[in-house]
Amino acid sequence: MTTADYADAGEAIDQGLLNYKTPGADVAPPVVEGVTYERILRAREDEPHNWLTYYGAYDGKRYSPLDQINTDNVKRLTPAWVFQAGTTGLIAGASTYSFEATPIVVDGVMFCSGWDGWMWAIDAKTGREIWRYKHAIPFDVSLCCGNVNRGVAVAKGKVFFVTANAHVLALDATNGRKVWDKTYGDVRAGESATVAPLVVKNMVIVGSSGGEFGVRGHMDAFDVDTGEHHWRCYMVPKPGEPGSETWPADGEAWARGGANCWLTSTFDPETNLLYVGTGNPAPDFDGEVRPGDNLFTDSIVAVDVDSGQIRWHYQCTPHDVWDYDSISECILFESQGRKLLGHFDKNGYFFVLDRTNGERVSITPFVDRITWGAITRDGQVTPKIYPDKEGEPVHFYPGPAGAKEWTHASYSPRTELFYVPVQDTGATATRRRREFKESIPYWGAGVQVDIEDMRGSISAFDASGDEKWRYRNDLPMCASTLATGGDLVFAGKPTGEFVALDARSGEELWSFQCGSGHHSSPSTYSVDGRQYVAVPVGWGGWAEGFLPGMLGAGHGSALIAFALPE
Repeated sequence: MTTADYADAGEAIDQGLLNYKTPGADVAPPVVEGVTYERILRAREDEPHNWLTYYGAYDGKRYSPLDQINTDNVKRLTPAWVFQAGTTGLIAGASTYSFEATPIVVDGVMFCSGWDGWMWAIDAKTGREIWRYKHAIPFDVSLCCGNVNRGVAVAKGKVFFVTANAHVLALDATNGRKVWDKTYGDVRAGESATVAPLVVKNMVIVGSSGGEFGVRGHMDAFDVDTGEHHWRCYMVPKPGEPGSETWPADGEAWARGGANCWLTSTFDPETNLLYVGTGNPAPDFDGEVRPGDNLFTDSIVAVDVDSGQIRWHYQCTPHDVWDYDSISECILFESQGRKLLGHFDKNGYFFVLDRTNGERVSITPFVDRITWGAITRDGQVTPKIYPDKEGEPVHFYPGPAGAKEWTHASYSPRTELFYVPVQDTGATATRRRREFKESIPYWGAGVQVDIEDMRGSISAFDASGDEKWRYRNDLPMCASTLATGGDLVFAGKPTGEFVALDARSGEELWSFQCGSGHHSSPSTYSVDGRQYVAVPVGWGGWAEGFLPGMLGAGHGSALIAFALPE
């Protein structure tokens, strides 16, 4: 074999053979068999005891109406069970493994993915493992960014998840046996996958990763039953397509342009549109090789779910040279009779758009320090500081970690407030011209993130962008929030504390030290009338790149479920 050859990973050991065998321990009840598109549509209204899809519902609010745990009794919250997930991570690259999934719960059975191709079915009441699956992952390739996986989708008796080497799989939800397996990216070119799938109608919607390696981002739809490929939507237009005029007319900058869809989209059945944020252009920091606005990078894109066609777009950071992916969730809500979309962008601004047509409603900053440029309320973008000279360091706020990382804000219809994890951290970028080479990182700069001057918060905003309260933290907040009907907001800190805040005031009401930092998305559910809050814990991934070592914070991963004492 020559050095240019590549052999994909082989078959993994059947982990079902290694399960701890107790009666019924290797087979889950068929609870997923009856999960349909129609059920997911009404998940929050009809079955709040479950967490059926990535955000809890299609609208991305990360809100549950469960209120057994509330502001009066949350101080009594205690661990109900702990599932130890392990500590290894094999993918080569600039960052480590991290536990970043959202637990999905269906009628007492939890499904959760991890790094290195792991998938578990767990008894949601006891934490007992029911079955596990391990996908074979190549560890002789460099992939971006971190050995991570953000979760699964369930429908029609199957569990769906993606792998680091860009496969999408369907497993039998009762036993973890593989039903179908499709490849939708070239790992040799630096394409990977970390997204939690979304089931819409009879399709599994996924997206690609790898913008830091100069790949062309896309979304894909596969048939739930068979794995048949329905459509692909590229987020960088090829020459002659709408938007191609924003890329150089000559050369192949568009073909390696980035704009990956590496976070789960939201969906509005009335508009029939998926709303997805796209990633940075490539190379990240060297804009000289790709003059123009570089559509549809750093954009909110509305995609027809049936055809995969782009219906409208809004670009948050034209010609990005700061690594400001716009991949953050698009939260769907209504205000004053309008169907709106809220998006907290890496660049430090909170965008509210009309989700029927992409019309701008408002733009407001949500972090204190913004020096890279300015965006006026009418949408005019003015860059001010950027790495434009070879070898000359340039410092700016926010750094490439963003004013908000990929981890999600939440929205409570009770308070009509958004709860956003904020990172107030700068960075210095020094442009270094790099020629494109397949499978080699394509950044175009050396980056050093501020370590001594960083802070964060959970901040509450209304739809007009007015800040209502701020829960301050000495370090950036880089885990998703969860809002509940008990007027609580749950959030994890990089130092390991998991806290419950009063959703109306921001007062801390409860805290628990989980033993490792938080970089995941909690969910809540109930079994036999008892409410649980589940959170994956395990520091690392890209976050470790901008908070090196996290002041000696513990590594290791566990899934912890909290509940009130019985």
